[in-house]
Amino acid sequence: MAGAPPSCCLVAFPPRAKDGLVVFGKNSARPRDEVQEVVYFPAADHEPGSKVECTYISIDQVPKTHAIVISRPAWLWGAEMGANEHGVCIANEAINAREPAAETEALLGMDLVRLGLERGSTAKDALDVIVALLEEHGQGGNYYEDPASCHSFQSAYLIVDPEEAWVLETVGKYWAAEKITEGVKCICSQLSLTTKIDAEHPELRSYAQSQGWWTGEDEFNFSEVFSPADDHPHCCAGKDSLEKQEESITVQTMMDVLRDKASGVCIDSESFLTTASAVSVLPQSRSSPCIHYFTGTPDPSRSIFKPFIFVEDVKLVPKVQSPCFGDDDPAKKEPRFQEKPDRRHELYKAHEWARAVIASDQEQGRKLRKTMLDLEKQGLEAMEEILASAEPPDPAEVGDLFYDCVDTEIKFFK
Repeated sequence: MAGAPPSCCLVAFPPRAKDGLVVFGKNSARPRDEVQEVVYFPAADHEPGSKVECTYISIDQVPKTHAIVISRPAWLWGAEMGANEHGVCIANEAINAREPAAETEALLGMDLVRLGLERGSTAKDALDVIVALLEEHGQGGNYYEDPASCHSFQSAYLIVDPEEAWVLETVGKYWAAEKITEGVKCICSQLSLTTKIDAEHPELRSYAQSQGWWTGEDEFNFSEVFSPADDHPHCCAGKDSLEKQEESITVQTMMDVLRDKASGVCIDSESFLTTASAVSVLPQSRSSPCIHYFTGTPDPSRSIFKPFIFVEDVKLVPKVQSPCFGDDDPAKKEPRFQEKPDRRHELYKAHEWARAVIASDQEQGRKLRKTMLDLEKQGLEAMEEILASAEPPDPAEVGDLFYDCVDTEIKFFK
């Protein structure tokens, strides 16, 4: 059983997070050469009886889906992380469990992230959506664009809104969840729920007993019961990093933690790379907008976080969207993945030059990185002004915010 990619999802609640803000972050560790795109989908109404085509299977569509913005591997339908217009953010983790994940094509964990965002107007709503779909359709299929072997995993989710977060961990169709309303929480590529379980599959414990994994006499500890026998729980590096912060946690703190290679939060290994990152700030006061920052490029230590705000007319950003191959996409044809098309988008290509310059670590690389961080800082300061203002932002000004930031970044690299 191959190890799950070592991604990291984090959330901090007030008062650990500053100014009454909930701060959410995710580093997406994926195969090194995989491209992620950032895509906005407006809210939509759907015909009765219509279907939605997910990565591998089609399922019934709902009458209405919310507006969402997601970061996703460009070959699949779902998402590694994202947010919706109601201030719900979801990120997932691939995990290994005692029960191997199904290779049979079903819903991917990443499909369930997107479905939760499209259909849930609160964190708890999104959790209910995910577990109902898990029960109905199951999870399974290849997590990577790899024709040689099937890499399948169980899934964990961090589901956050301005009021609360839920950690949801799944094994097949069975699941357990914990509600979080304070402090900091991190999920990584191992099961983390123990004895505090606030919601669970009705047959979870009887299933564990039927498999001989739990006697029914000891206290029920989810990760002890369902983790692989050879799994040695390690402390989540992200949680360590956040808890070490002496001052209140801000958007900048979260970005700094996601950029930290020494701690292992930012992955750059032989097999895996942090291929995209996201940070969201969710004000507990409903008068302020939620702000979502995406890199759309690999390695946050060499990338710029760019802000996005939901308004009526969001300008689409084709420069951070991968080419579309339609029905000819090797991910959609069976047998799958017989070819690997070039999925790089315009921002990714421009950023490849920047990464090469910074990696060479000469004077030019240091100057380039400083200029990139200065560019990011301007965006952060502008967003702080929006959060501090008593007036809601002008939709005409923020509708093309993400577009303008991507455009500026590409021009700067060129």
